[in-house]
Amino acid sequence: MLTETVLNQLLKHYPVFHQIPANLQHQVLQTAVTHHLPTNHLLFQEEDVCCNFIMPISGSIRVVKPDVSGREILLYRIRPGDSCILTVSCLLGNQGYTACGILDRPVTAVAIPKPLFIDLITQSETFRIHVFQFFGQRLAELIQLIEQISFQRLDQRLAQRLLHRAPVLRTTHQQLADELGSVREVISRLLNDFKEQGAIAVERGKIQIVNKAILEQIAQIERDLSH
Repeated sequence: MLTETVLNQLLKHYPVFHQIPANLQHQVLQTAVTHHLPTNHLLFQEEDVCCNFIMPISGSIRVVKPDVSGREILLYRIRPGDSCILTVSCLLGNQGYTACGILDRPVTAVAIPKPLFIDLITQSETFRIHVFQFFGQRLAELIQLIEQISFQRLDQRLAQRLLHRAPVLRTTHQQLADELGSVREVISRLLNDFKEQGAIAVERGKIQIVNKAILEQIAQIERDLSH
C-alpha cells in the first residue's frame, strides 16, 4: 500500500491517476509497491521477464542497448512523469526486455503489477490514451536517434549533445561515449579538437561551452554541404 507521501508524489508526476475510475484508483493504492533503488542499480537487462509497470517519482534511469564488445548506446532516459516504452511493449507483447535499464541517480519508483496495468489499459480510456501518447512521442525520438546514427558524423552528434546540455556539462568522456555509442578514446580526441578550436573548456568531470557559434557550425556542417 502506498504511503500518503508517495501517493502525493505519484499524483504530482502522473496526474492521469486523478482521472481513472474510482475502483482502479483503489486498486492502485492497495497493490502498487514503492521501490527505493541506488545509483548504478540494474533495473532490468536483456531477456528479463517484465512483471511490473515502473513509474519513477525521483531520480533517473537510462535505457541502453549494449553490444558484444561492451559498448552501449543510450536509447532514452526515464525521469519522473515518464514511462518506459520498452516496458509497455514487453507487458503488452508478453516478451522479454531487449535492452538494459540502469539507474543514473538514486530512484524512488512506484511499481504496478502486470495484471493491474492490463486492467488500467483495458478499462480506462484516459490511462490508455496517456500511455500511448507518450509511447508515440518516445518512438519518434528513437526514429530520430536512428537517423542521427545512420546519417550524421560523430563530431556533429557530439556537438549537438554539448549544445543541448549547455552551458556546462558535468560528465565524463566515458559517459558521453556511452550516450553516443562510441568509445572514450574517440570522444576524447573530438573534445580535444573542439577545445583547440576554442569551442569548449575541459576540466576533470566538467565541460564548459565557451563559444556556442563554433559548436553550432560543427553541428550544421553536413547540412550546409548538402545544399
